[in-house]
Amino acid sequence: MINPTIFFDIAMDSEPLGQSSETTENFYTLSAGEKGFGFKVSCFHGIFPGFICHSGEFTCYNGTGGKAIYGEKFDDENFNPKHTSPDILSMANVGTNTDSSKFFICAVKVEWLDGKHVVCGKVKDSMNITEAMVCFGSRNGKTSKKITIAECG
Repeated sequence: MINPTIFFDIAMDSEPLGQSSETTENFYTLSAGEKGFGFKVSCFHGIFPGFICHSGEFTCYNGTGGKAIYGEKFDDENFNPKHTSPDILSMANVGTNTDSSKFFICAVKVEWLDGKHVVCGKVKDSMNITEAMVCFGSRNGKTSKKITIAECG
């Protein structure tokens, strides 16, 4: 049996920077729907061209809710790695230690978010999809088309 828990041990020049195992386990489990809830059919409720694509809210379906596998919210683990490129996947929050299910994909490098949002991954092969999504966003984040996570796992 494969252990579904994933984690990243991050190093810079062989020096450990930290681990975000709770954050990545939360994201993985919500992607797989293993707890009976998760990202499938949730929408991108905020797409800001030249900034981020925001999703992961499947409780109120308007960007105000969210639910982690550990309960409503969980604490920030660490702030390494950083928001160094336009393909970073990061946890959205409403302040310190308020991570839940909401996340965003960076459309550009957003270093000013370092120390405020926990990075939990990186888009590997399909940044062209993120680039296509930003065409349906606006300065206030409202989308001109409904953009959803049709499938995930």
